[in-house]
Amino acid sequence: MAWNGNRIGRKEAQGMSELIVQYIREMKLSSGFNRQRVFEAWDAVSGASRYTVGRFFRDGVLYCTISSSVVRNRLYFQRDVLLKELNAYLESEGRYIDDGAGQPVKNIVLK
Repeated sequence: MAWNGNRIGRKEAQGMSELIVQYIREMKLSSGFNRQRVFEAWDAVSGASRYTVGRFFRDGVLYCTISSSVVRNRLYFQRDVLLKELNAYLESEGRYIDDGAGQPVKNIVLK
């Protein structure tokens, strides 16, 4: 219930999952939250978390520094498949907060 002067108004009940997403958006925490989800998705999908020494995510581009040239070369040739799997993983999990920009990860750059 919300206090409206002398009267108490009623609001519709919302689910906890809706309230959490709304809170994250209002507090402007979604970019950091989404970045962590992308890093978790990379570790789960790529299988190269052991060789990933650095990760950076900005404007839909995931930059990964790989310590092994053999693994980096293998991942380079699988970028399109990895990109599809990353986005499918993030969308299926339902915890990525969509900002309306389309796909969460638009490109992968390997170093």
